[in-house]
Amino acid sequence: MAPDCAGLGDDTRPRSIPELVELERLAAALGEHARVETLCSAAFDGVVLPVQALALGSAERHAPVMLCVGGVHGLERIGAQVVLGFIETLAAYLRWDRLLRDMLQHVRVLFLPVLNPIGVLLRRRSNGQGVDLMRNAPVQADGWSLPLKLYRGQRLTSRLPWYRGRRDALEPEALALCQWVQAQARESRFVLGLDVHSGFVGKDRIWFPYARTRALFPHVSEMLALKTLLDETYPRHRYVVEPQATQYTTHGDLWDYIYDAHRAGHPESIFLPLTLELGASSWLRKGGRLLNKSAFFHPLAPHRTERVLRRHVALFEFLLRAAYSWEEWARLSGERRAILQSRATALWI
Repeated sequence: MAPDCAGLGDDTRPRSIPELVELERLAAALGEHARVETLCSAAFDGVVLPVQALALGSAERHAPVMLCVGGVHGLERIGAQVVLGFIETLAAYLRWDRLLRDMLQHVRVLFLPVLNPIGVLLRRRSNGQGVDLMRNAPVQADGWSLPLKLYRGQRLTSRLPWYRGRRDALEPEALALCQWVQAQARESRFVLGLDVHSGFVGKDRIWFPYARTRALFPHVSEMLALKTLLDETYPRHRYVVEPQATQYTTHGDLWDYIYDAHRAGHPESIFLPLTLELGASSWLRKGGRLLNKSAFFHPLAPHRTERVLRRHVALFEFLLRAAYSWEEWARLSGERRAILQSRATALWI
């Protein structure tokens, strides 16, 4: 099936993808509220597409930050669409909701809906160079693994999935993400990220670092405080909250790399990078879709896509409120941090 495209030129080469067209529409709808930035360009076979970010809210350098990322893997279009759906919700709120307007004076909300536009265009996991962006960072997982465990990241060939790319350089899209987070969040006292993926067969999961090791990351006390907040606020929520390494460890995880760099430069800042891994079982149950590879990463039926887009709005709104009110729950005393550390160890190790 040919990829969806928009703005075809005379040579029939696509000039955009629907997700970028939607981002442009939403930026126009947000008007003066939105700040749009092109971070870099991604190219393949004569097609050049922008990697674009959109910012809302406070420009104050110490303001807490919520950042939302999608489209890291091109097959996982639903992730980009979920992020765009939240922008659409905020655009509607801003037309009438004084509470959101007031909130955005004190918190910065950042969106990068399509990190890998060429992958989305081609309907493949990797970027135009065959590199899996979420295996591209110079981060090595703990322990030795069998060569057959290619999913951890491999440097054998770009013809196989999970190719990590060159050892000495990040791909332009990965570098753009790292630099964007550094520029936007380097002086913020609190940073909360959500990167939306799909393809995990099972319940919806919220993963947090580390991906490379079973060892708990330094802000696990704050992470458990956030989980407790979610459990108390939405006691019937559908998410399994756990370290990614509970399921598997990987080389080259960008969020491990970004987290460690941020903490090294700004040890006083709290940074909680989360991954929302959409459980494909919610849209694979009917119609024999197990035979279709694409169905694991994106709902094939439009009504199932709509259901997924509706399902996660409350999570995004919760995280925005958590970022805005971070001092109420994430500024921990030494005693409270030690208690949560002990509980997190019992829960996740």
